Amino acid sequence: MAQGSGRHVRRRFVDRTVALLLGPLLGLALIAGLLPAEPSWAALPQGNAVKDPSAILRNALPIEAPDLQDLQRRLESTSDDLRAKRWSALASTTKRSQSLLSSRQGAMLAAVPEASKAEAETLLDQLTPQLDALAEASQNEQRDEFLEARRNALDTIGALEELQVQAFPFAIPAEFDALPRLMGRATVAIQTNKGMLTAVIDGYNAPITGGAFIDLVRRGFYDGLPFIRAEDFYVLQTGDPKGPEEGFIDPSSKQERTVPLEIRIKGDAAPIYNETFEDVGRFKAEAVLPFATYGTLGWAHSDEQLDDGSSQFFFFLYEPELTPAGLNLVDGRYAAFGYVVEGMDVLEELTVDDTIVKATVIAGADNLKAHA
Repeated sequence: MAQGSGRHVRRRFVDRTVALLLGPLLGLALIAGLLPAEPSWAALPQGNAVKDPSAILRNALPIEAPDLQDLQRRLESTSDDLRAKRWSALASTTKRSQSLLSSRQGAMLAAVPEASKAEAETLLDQLTPQLDALAEASQNEQRDEFLEARRNALDTIGALEELQVQAFPFAIPAEFDALPRLMGRATVAIQTNKGMLTAVIDGYNAPITGGAFIDLVRRGFYDGLPFIRAEDFYVLQTGDPKGPEEGFIDPSSKQERTVPLEIRIKGDAAPIYNETFEDVGRFKAEAVLPFATYGTLGWAHSDEQLDDGSSQFFFFLYEPELTPAGLNLVDGRYAAFGYVVEGMDVLEELTVDDTIVKATVIAGADNLKAHA
């Protein structure tokens, strides 16, 4: 796409200069007392945002699994002790985690639907030696081995938690009945000319946005498309089709298919549609799927409308000093719908000179429904 094309301008969502300067300038302004206590833009609550994409995805599952989630959070909480090399504290946490699994394994299995119990038993059998490996690494003060064992255990816990999801958590508004929807999660392999990215798309919290994306991936829409915008510490954008169109033309209607802005706020039963956090007066709301990690997938729309996004999406290049969690202009204004979980090194190398070779749904394709 030519750099002077109106499509490039129309699909922009924050001026680059603002994005690059916002972090340091906003921090200085807050310190100097130049900004109001409740700013007029969307912002996450202050605090330590979760930045690990796998942890964000685990926390976003629509489940009530207190035992597993307690175990998950215990393991995730070891990061500070690991950085400080507090090995005795790590050994203690690991021991308590082993005890929790031993005493509550039956309850964890009972919470899984009958159809998934055999798979859950296998996962629970894997988890015991994984925690044993974690305990051994903490006793021997082996950082790399501890990280690997923790990653394996958390992956297993995440798989167990996903088995506990039962009914879809909310009803999608009838006005979107004609749009595809992702009624669960899907995994996409994105082959670029620089290498492979793997992303998990979360339909539990962004079913319409995720459904549009997975539908286009299955159609081969993104295959061969270039990255049209690449800005350090900000975004990498693609999805502009060849030719005069700015989005996906539905072959049945011959019209551009558009997707509503869709954001689920933590604590809410369902997403809000075509409204920003500002519009609903919830300036400090926190999205279930935040732009808080490198490689967050976001759905592009124009400056003029919230519901005219069609096919273009971006990878948010999270940089804590420039686009800090809780103080960026993306959360609450754009829909996040997934996260890159593998291939961060590849993502860091991509520019406007690069291309998506092929995108493929490698898991969860059966969660895509063509319409209501």
